[in-house]
Amino acid sequence: MLGFLIQVIMLPDNLPQLLKGTSTPCFYYDVDLLERTVAAMQTAAGRFGYRVHYALKANSNNKLVKIIAEAGVGADCVSGNEILRAKECGITNDHIAFAGVGKNDDEINIGLDNDIFSFNVESIQEIEVINELAAAKGKKARIALRLNPDVNANTHHYITTGLEENKFGISKWELEEVLKTIDRSENIELIGIHFHIGSQIIDMNSYRNLCLRVNDFQEWFREHNIRIDHVNVGGGLGIDYFNPDANSIVDFESFFGIFNEFLELYPHQTLHFELGRSIIGLCGDLIAKVLYIKNGVKTNFAILDAGMTELIRPALYQSYHKIENLSKKGSSNTDFYDVVGPICESSDLFGKRVKLPVTERGDLVAIRCAGAYGEVMQSQYNLREKAEVIYSDEL
Repeated sequence: MLGFLIQVIMLPDNLPQLLKGTSTPCFYYDVDLLERTVAAMQTAAGRFGYRVHYALKANSNNKLVKIIAEAGVGADCVSGNEILRAKECGITNDHIAFAGVGKNDDEINIGLDNDIFSFNVESIQEIEVINELAAAKGKKARIALRLNPDVNANTHHYITTGLEENKFGISKWELEEVLKTIDRSENIELIGIHFHIGSQIIDMNSYRNLCLRVNDFQEWFREHNIRIDHVNVGGGLGIDYFNPDANSIVDFESFFGIFNEFLELYPHQTLHFELGRSIIGLCGDLIAKVLYIKNGVKTNFAILDAGMTELIRPALYQSYHKIENLSKKGSSNTDFYDVVGPICESSDLFGKRVKLPVTERGDLVAIRCAGAYGEVMQSQYNLREKAEVIYSDEL
């Protein structure tokens, strides 16, 4: 199972005072924790000579991406605008990989115009389109084939991507035709193979199984005399949503060690990763204010000014986020609440029967571990204003 570095990092006890005058809901980011997380990751990856690309889809906040870029991390992008954001934040073209099952022509052209490191391609038709667009520019596009390893990530079925039943990747039975397509595509250069099996993975056996499947694919390419310069094994590494204070930094050493032990690279090859949640997830929290306490027949409701518009994961994946009453820290007088938002949807729910200090209108509540897929997935449904963003080093 997933391990963690034992680092106790808690929200400041005086956070309600620090946030006085700040409108809620807002996202609060611990910049120091982010810097230490990135440093731990880069040290662990550097031990094995591995290269990490930050998955901007987890959080594309400018300031946070710049901090990550300054540590020498590359970018994993899934849109043309993410490529532009990565460049804006200081990530160089040769460290940008572009993934995604549905890249449109404008996005492909952005990648071509910026001579990015690699397009991670997912179908024969995509290869043909990239070749055509590259030819029109007199360029050669570097590609990695996203292969479907048919490995179960043992995570929520909405965020599993490595099974043959998923829409992602190229299956092994397609490879002969894929290679024929590449052979007749004069503006395509095959440089790598790419895998990604899912998200919020905490069972390290899934990564061990991925390594074994990658080894099989590697042997297939070797038998066909095809040189592959880099292997990209994606990301998906999970975080501890239940104990974010005690386990605030993922044990990257053990994670990379799995690949060092089980993945068989050839001497000329480099290994690449695309990590997002494990870098940024624990560094951010959603801060909300209690609007009302409503006493029900079977439960009490704590109605917040934050909803699924600010953090959609609980509604979309039934995901767990630890909830804390910041205004009543240390109180032993407790009760149970269904913690809900203001949106007119029954799925606008952060947690059922959550044990909290007796909670009142005006209390500040923290919904923890919202650094990944919080701010970046927020919407303006109901014409709601976007949440403010607060950084620890600016308070």
